[in-house]
Amino acid sequence: MAVGRFLCGIGALIRDPETGKYLILRRSAEKDVGAGEWECPTGRVDQGESFQAALVREVREELGVTIAPEFILGTTHFYRGAESADNELNGLIYACRLKESAEVRIGAEHDAIRWMTASEIQAFLPASHWLHWCIRRERLQRDGTSPSLQETFLREGFEMDGMDS
Repeated sequence: MAVGRFLCGIGALIRDPETGKYLILRRSAEKDVGAGEWECPTGRVDQGESFQAALVREVREELGVTIAPEFILGTTHFYRGAESADNELNGLIYACRLKESAEVRIGAEHDAIRWMTASEIQAFLPASHWLHWCIRRERLQRDGTSPSLQETFLREGFEMDGMDS
């Protein structure tokens, strides 16, 4: 089997630590894939870009704010549309919070935004929606991770390039 190209994506499950609410967005009706679907900010990793740099860039482009990645929720493999090499992505999903208290704005990729609690999202989205997995994992990891490790992630991030041996 021939080896093809390798595309990666990121997702940012953003939670407001003061209210415990999560940010969800509805994809614009103009989108070629997933129009009208609810999601968290997502995007592709550009050539030469790290996962964390792509995460910060995509959220800034889509929402006009800067986020602080708190921890990694997990990985995913999916097709953005039909199952083909051009549509295949491996993804990394992060739990995040806003770095500053700026107002979130939506761009052309989305047409609606909501801040909702986990229980509101559970009632709002179909039971099979992938955001339920993200929220469940985020809650488990947040409750099970020591505060000092959480602070280390916020302070140091997740990139290992340039770390001392």
